[in-house]
Amino acid sequence: MGRVVHFEIHVNNMEQAKAFYREVFGWTFQDWSEYAGMPYFGVVTGSEDELGINGALMQRQSASPEVNQGLNAYVCTIGVENYDESEAKIIKNGGKVAMAKYALPGMAWQGYYFDTEGNIFGLHQPDVNAE
Repeated sequence: MGRVVHFEIHVNNMEQAKAFYREVFGWTFQDWSEYAGMPYFGVVTGSEDELGINGALMQRQSASPEVNQGLNAYVCTIGVENYDESEAKIIKNGGKVAMAKYALPGMAWQGYYFDTEGNIFGLHQPDVNAE
């Protein structure tokens, strides 16, 4: 088995990170700090009838990742219906391009971004006409 069932995004500024993900992707949050013993907010990424997983924003426990360092984590990719519209929201809300949009020919549009906390995430829009 071994299916991924939860993710955690490490953040320095919890309110800024919550605002970013709320505005860009419409995520909602539940305060689980009492259980975790630190600032820790459960993330609801969509309705229960949609494919996907929920996770959490947690207070970063070490130094932030530096630009151009190799990754030492998993990168989550977020499925969207309109790539360009989602990218515009990312930039408007303080995110930055890590790897510009490119085609996975005959499958999808893909790209990578930095959130407001310096974390990298992917963006993916299925499109059989991508080239």
